[in-house]
Amino acid sequence: MKQAQNVFDPVKYKETTRQQWDTAAEAWHRWAPLLSRWLGPATDVMLDNAAIGEGSRVLDVAAGAGEQSLTAARRVGPSGYVLAVDISPVILEYARESAQLAGLSNIGTMALDGEEIATLQSEPFDAVISRVGLIYFPDQQKALRGMRRQLREGGRIAVMVYSTAERNAFFSIPVSIIRRRAKLPPPLAGQPGPFSLGDVDVLAQTLLDAGFEDVSVETIDAPVRLDSAAECLQFEQESFGALHQMLSGLSPMEQDDAWDEIERSLAQFEQDGQFTGPCEMLVASGCRRG
Repeated sequence: MKQAQNVFDPVKYKETTRQQWDTAAEAWHRWAPLLSRWLGPATDVMLDNAAIGEGSRVLDVAAGAGEQSLTAARRVGPSGYVLAVDISPVILEYARESAQLAGLSNIGTMALDGEEIATLQSEPFDAVISRVGLIYFPDQQKALRGMRRQLREGGRIAVMVYSTAERNAFFSIPVSIIRRRAKLPPPLAGQPGPFSLGDVDVLAQTLLDAGFEDVSVETIDAPVRLDSAAECLQFEQESFGALHQMLSGLSPMEQDDAWDEIERSLAQFEQDGQFTGPCEMLVASGCRRG
C-alpha cells in the first residue's frame, strides 16, 4: 500500500489559526504592555516607512488586538482613519475595546481573512501595514496583491516579520524542542510559519513579485526583556497558540516535560536578574506606482 504523503491543507490551517487566535485573544490583549515595549521601536520604523502621518488612511492587516493600530491612529489624528482587519473576530473585540478606552474614534475593525483583502470595498488607503502577520498566510502573494489593490497610486506598504530562526532564539528554541518531542516533520516548502520570510532577499523579492516598487528592508534588534525565563515561558504559553497545537499529540505529562525543557533552555538568557531573549525583526516597505 502506498503511504500517504504529508500534504499541507491551507483551508484547515487557516481554520485552526482562527481558532488559536480566538483562544489566545485575551492573553494577547493582556500582554499588550510587553508587546509595546518589545515591538514598539520596530513598529515606529514600520509606520515611518509607510509614511503614515496626520490625515493618513491606514489599513492594518492581521491587526490582532490592535496595539499597533492604536499607535497608527494617534499618528493620523482626528482627520485620519485606521481600519484594523483580522481573521479572528474575538481578538478584534479587544482592539475595539482598547480604542474606546483610549478615546480614539478614528479606528474601525472588520473580521476578514488577510488573503481576501482584495474583496474589501473601501476608498483607497494611503498606507497598508501588517505586523507579524504576513508570515502566517498560506498564499502570501494573494495577500500582498490584495493589499496593493487597496492602496492609492503612490501609497506605501510596510510589513514587519521575524528574521531567521537563529536570530530569534526566544521563539525558535521552544519550536525546535516541541517539534523534536512531538516527532513533527520539518515544515514543507512554502509552508507559512514564523521564519518563512526571515531571509532579507526573500522578503524583498516577495514584495517585488507582488508588484511593489522601491522595496527596501531594514533589520531591527528587538530583544524580549522580561524578569525571568519563567515569565517568558508564561508569555509564550498564554499567547502563542501554535505551540499548543504542535503539542496536541502528546500526553499531559509529556507536554509538561516539554515546557520544563523549554524553560531550562531559555534560562541561558537570564543574566543579572533579567531575561533578555534574542529577537530580530525585519521591516520591509515599498510603494505602489501605477
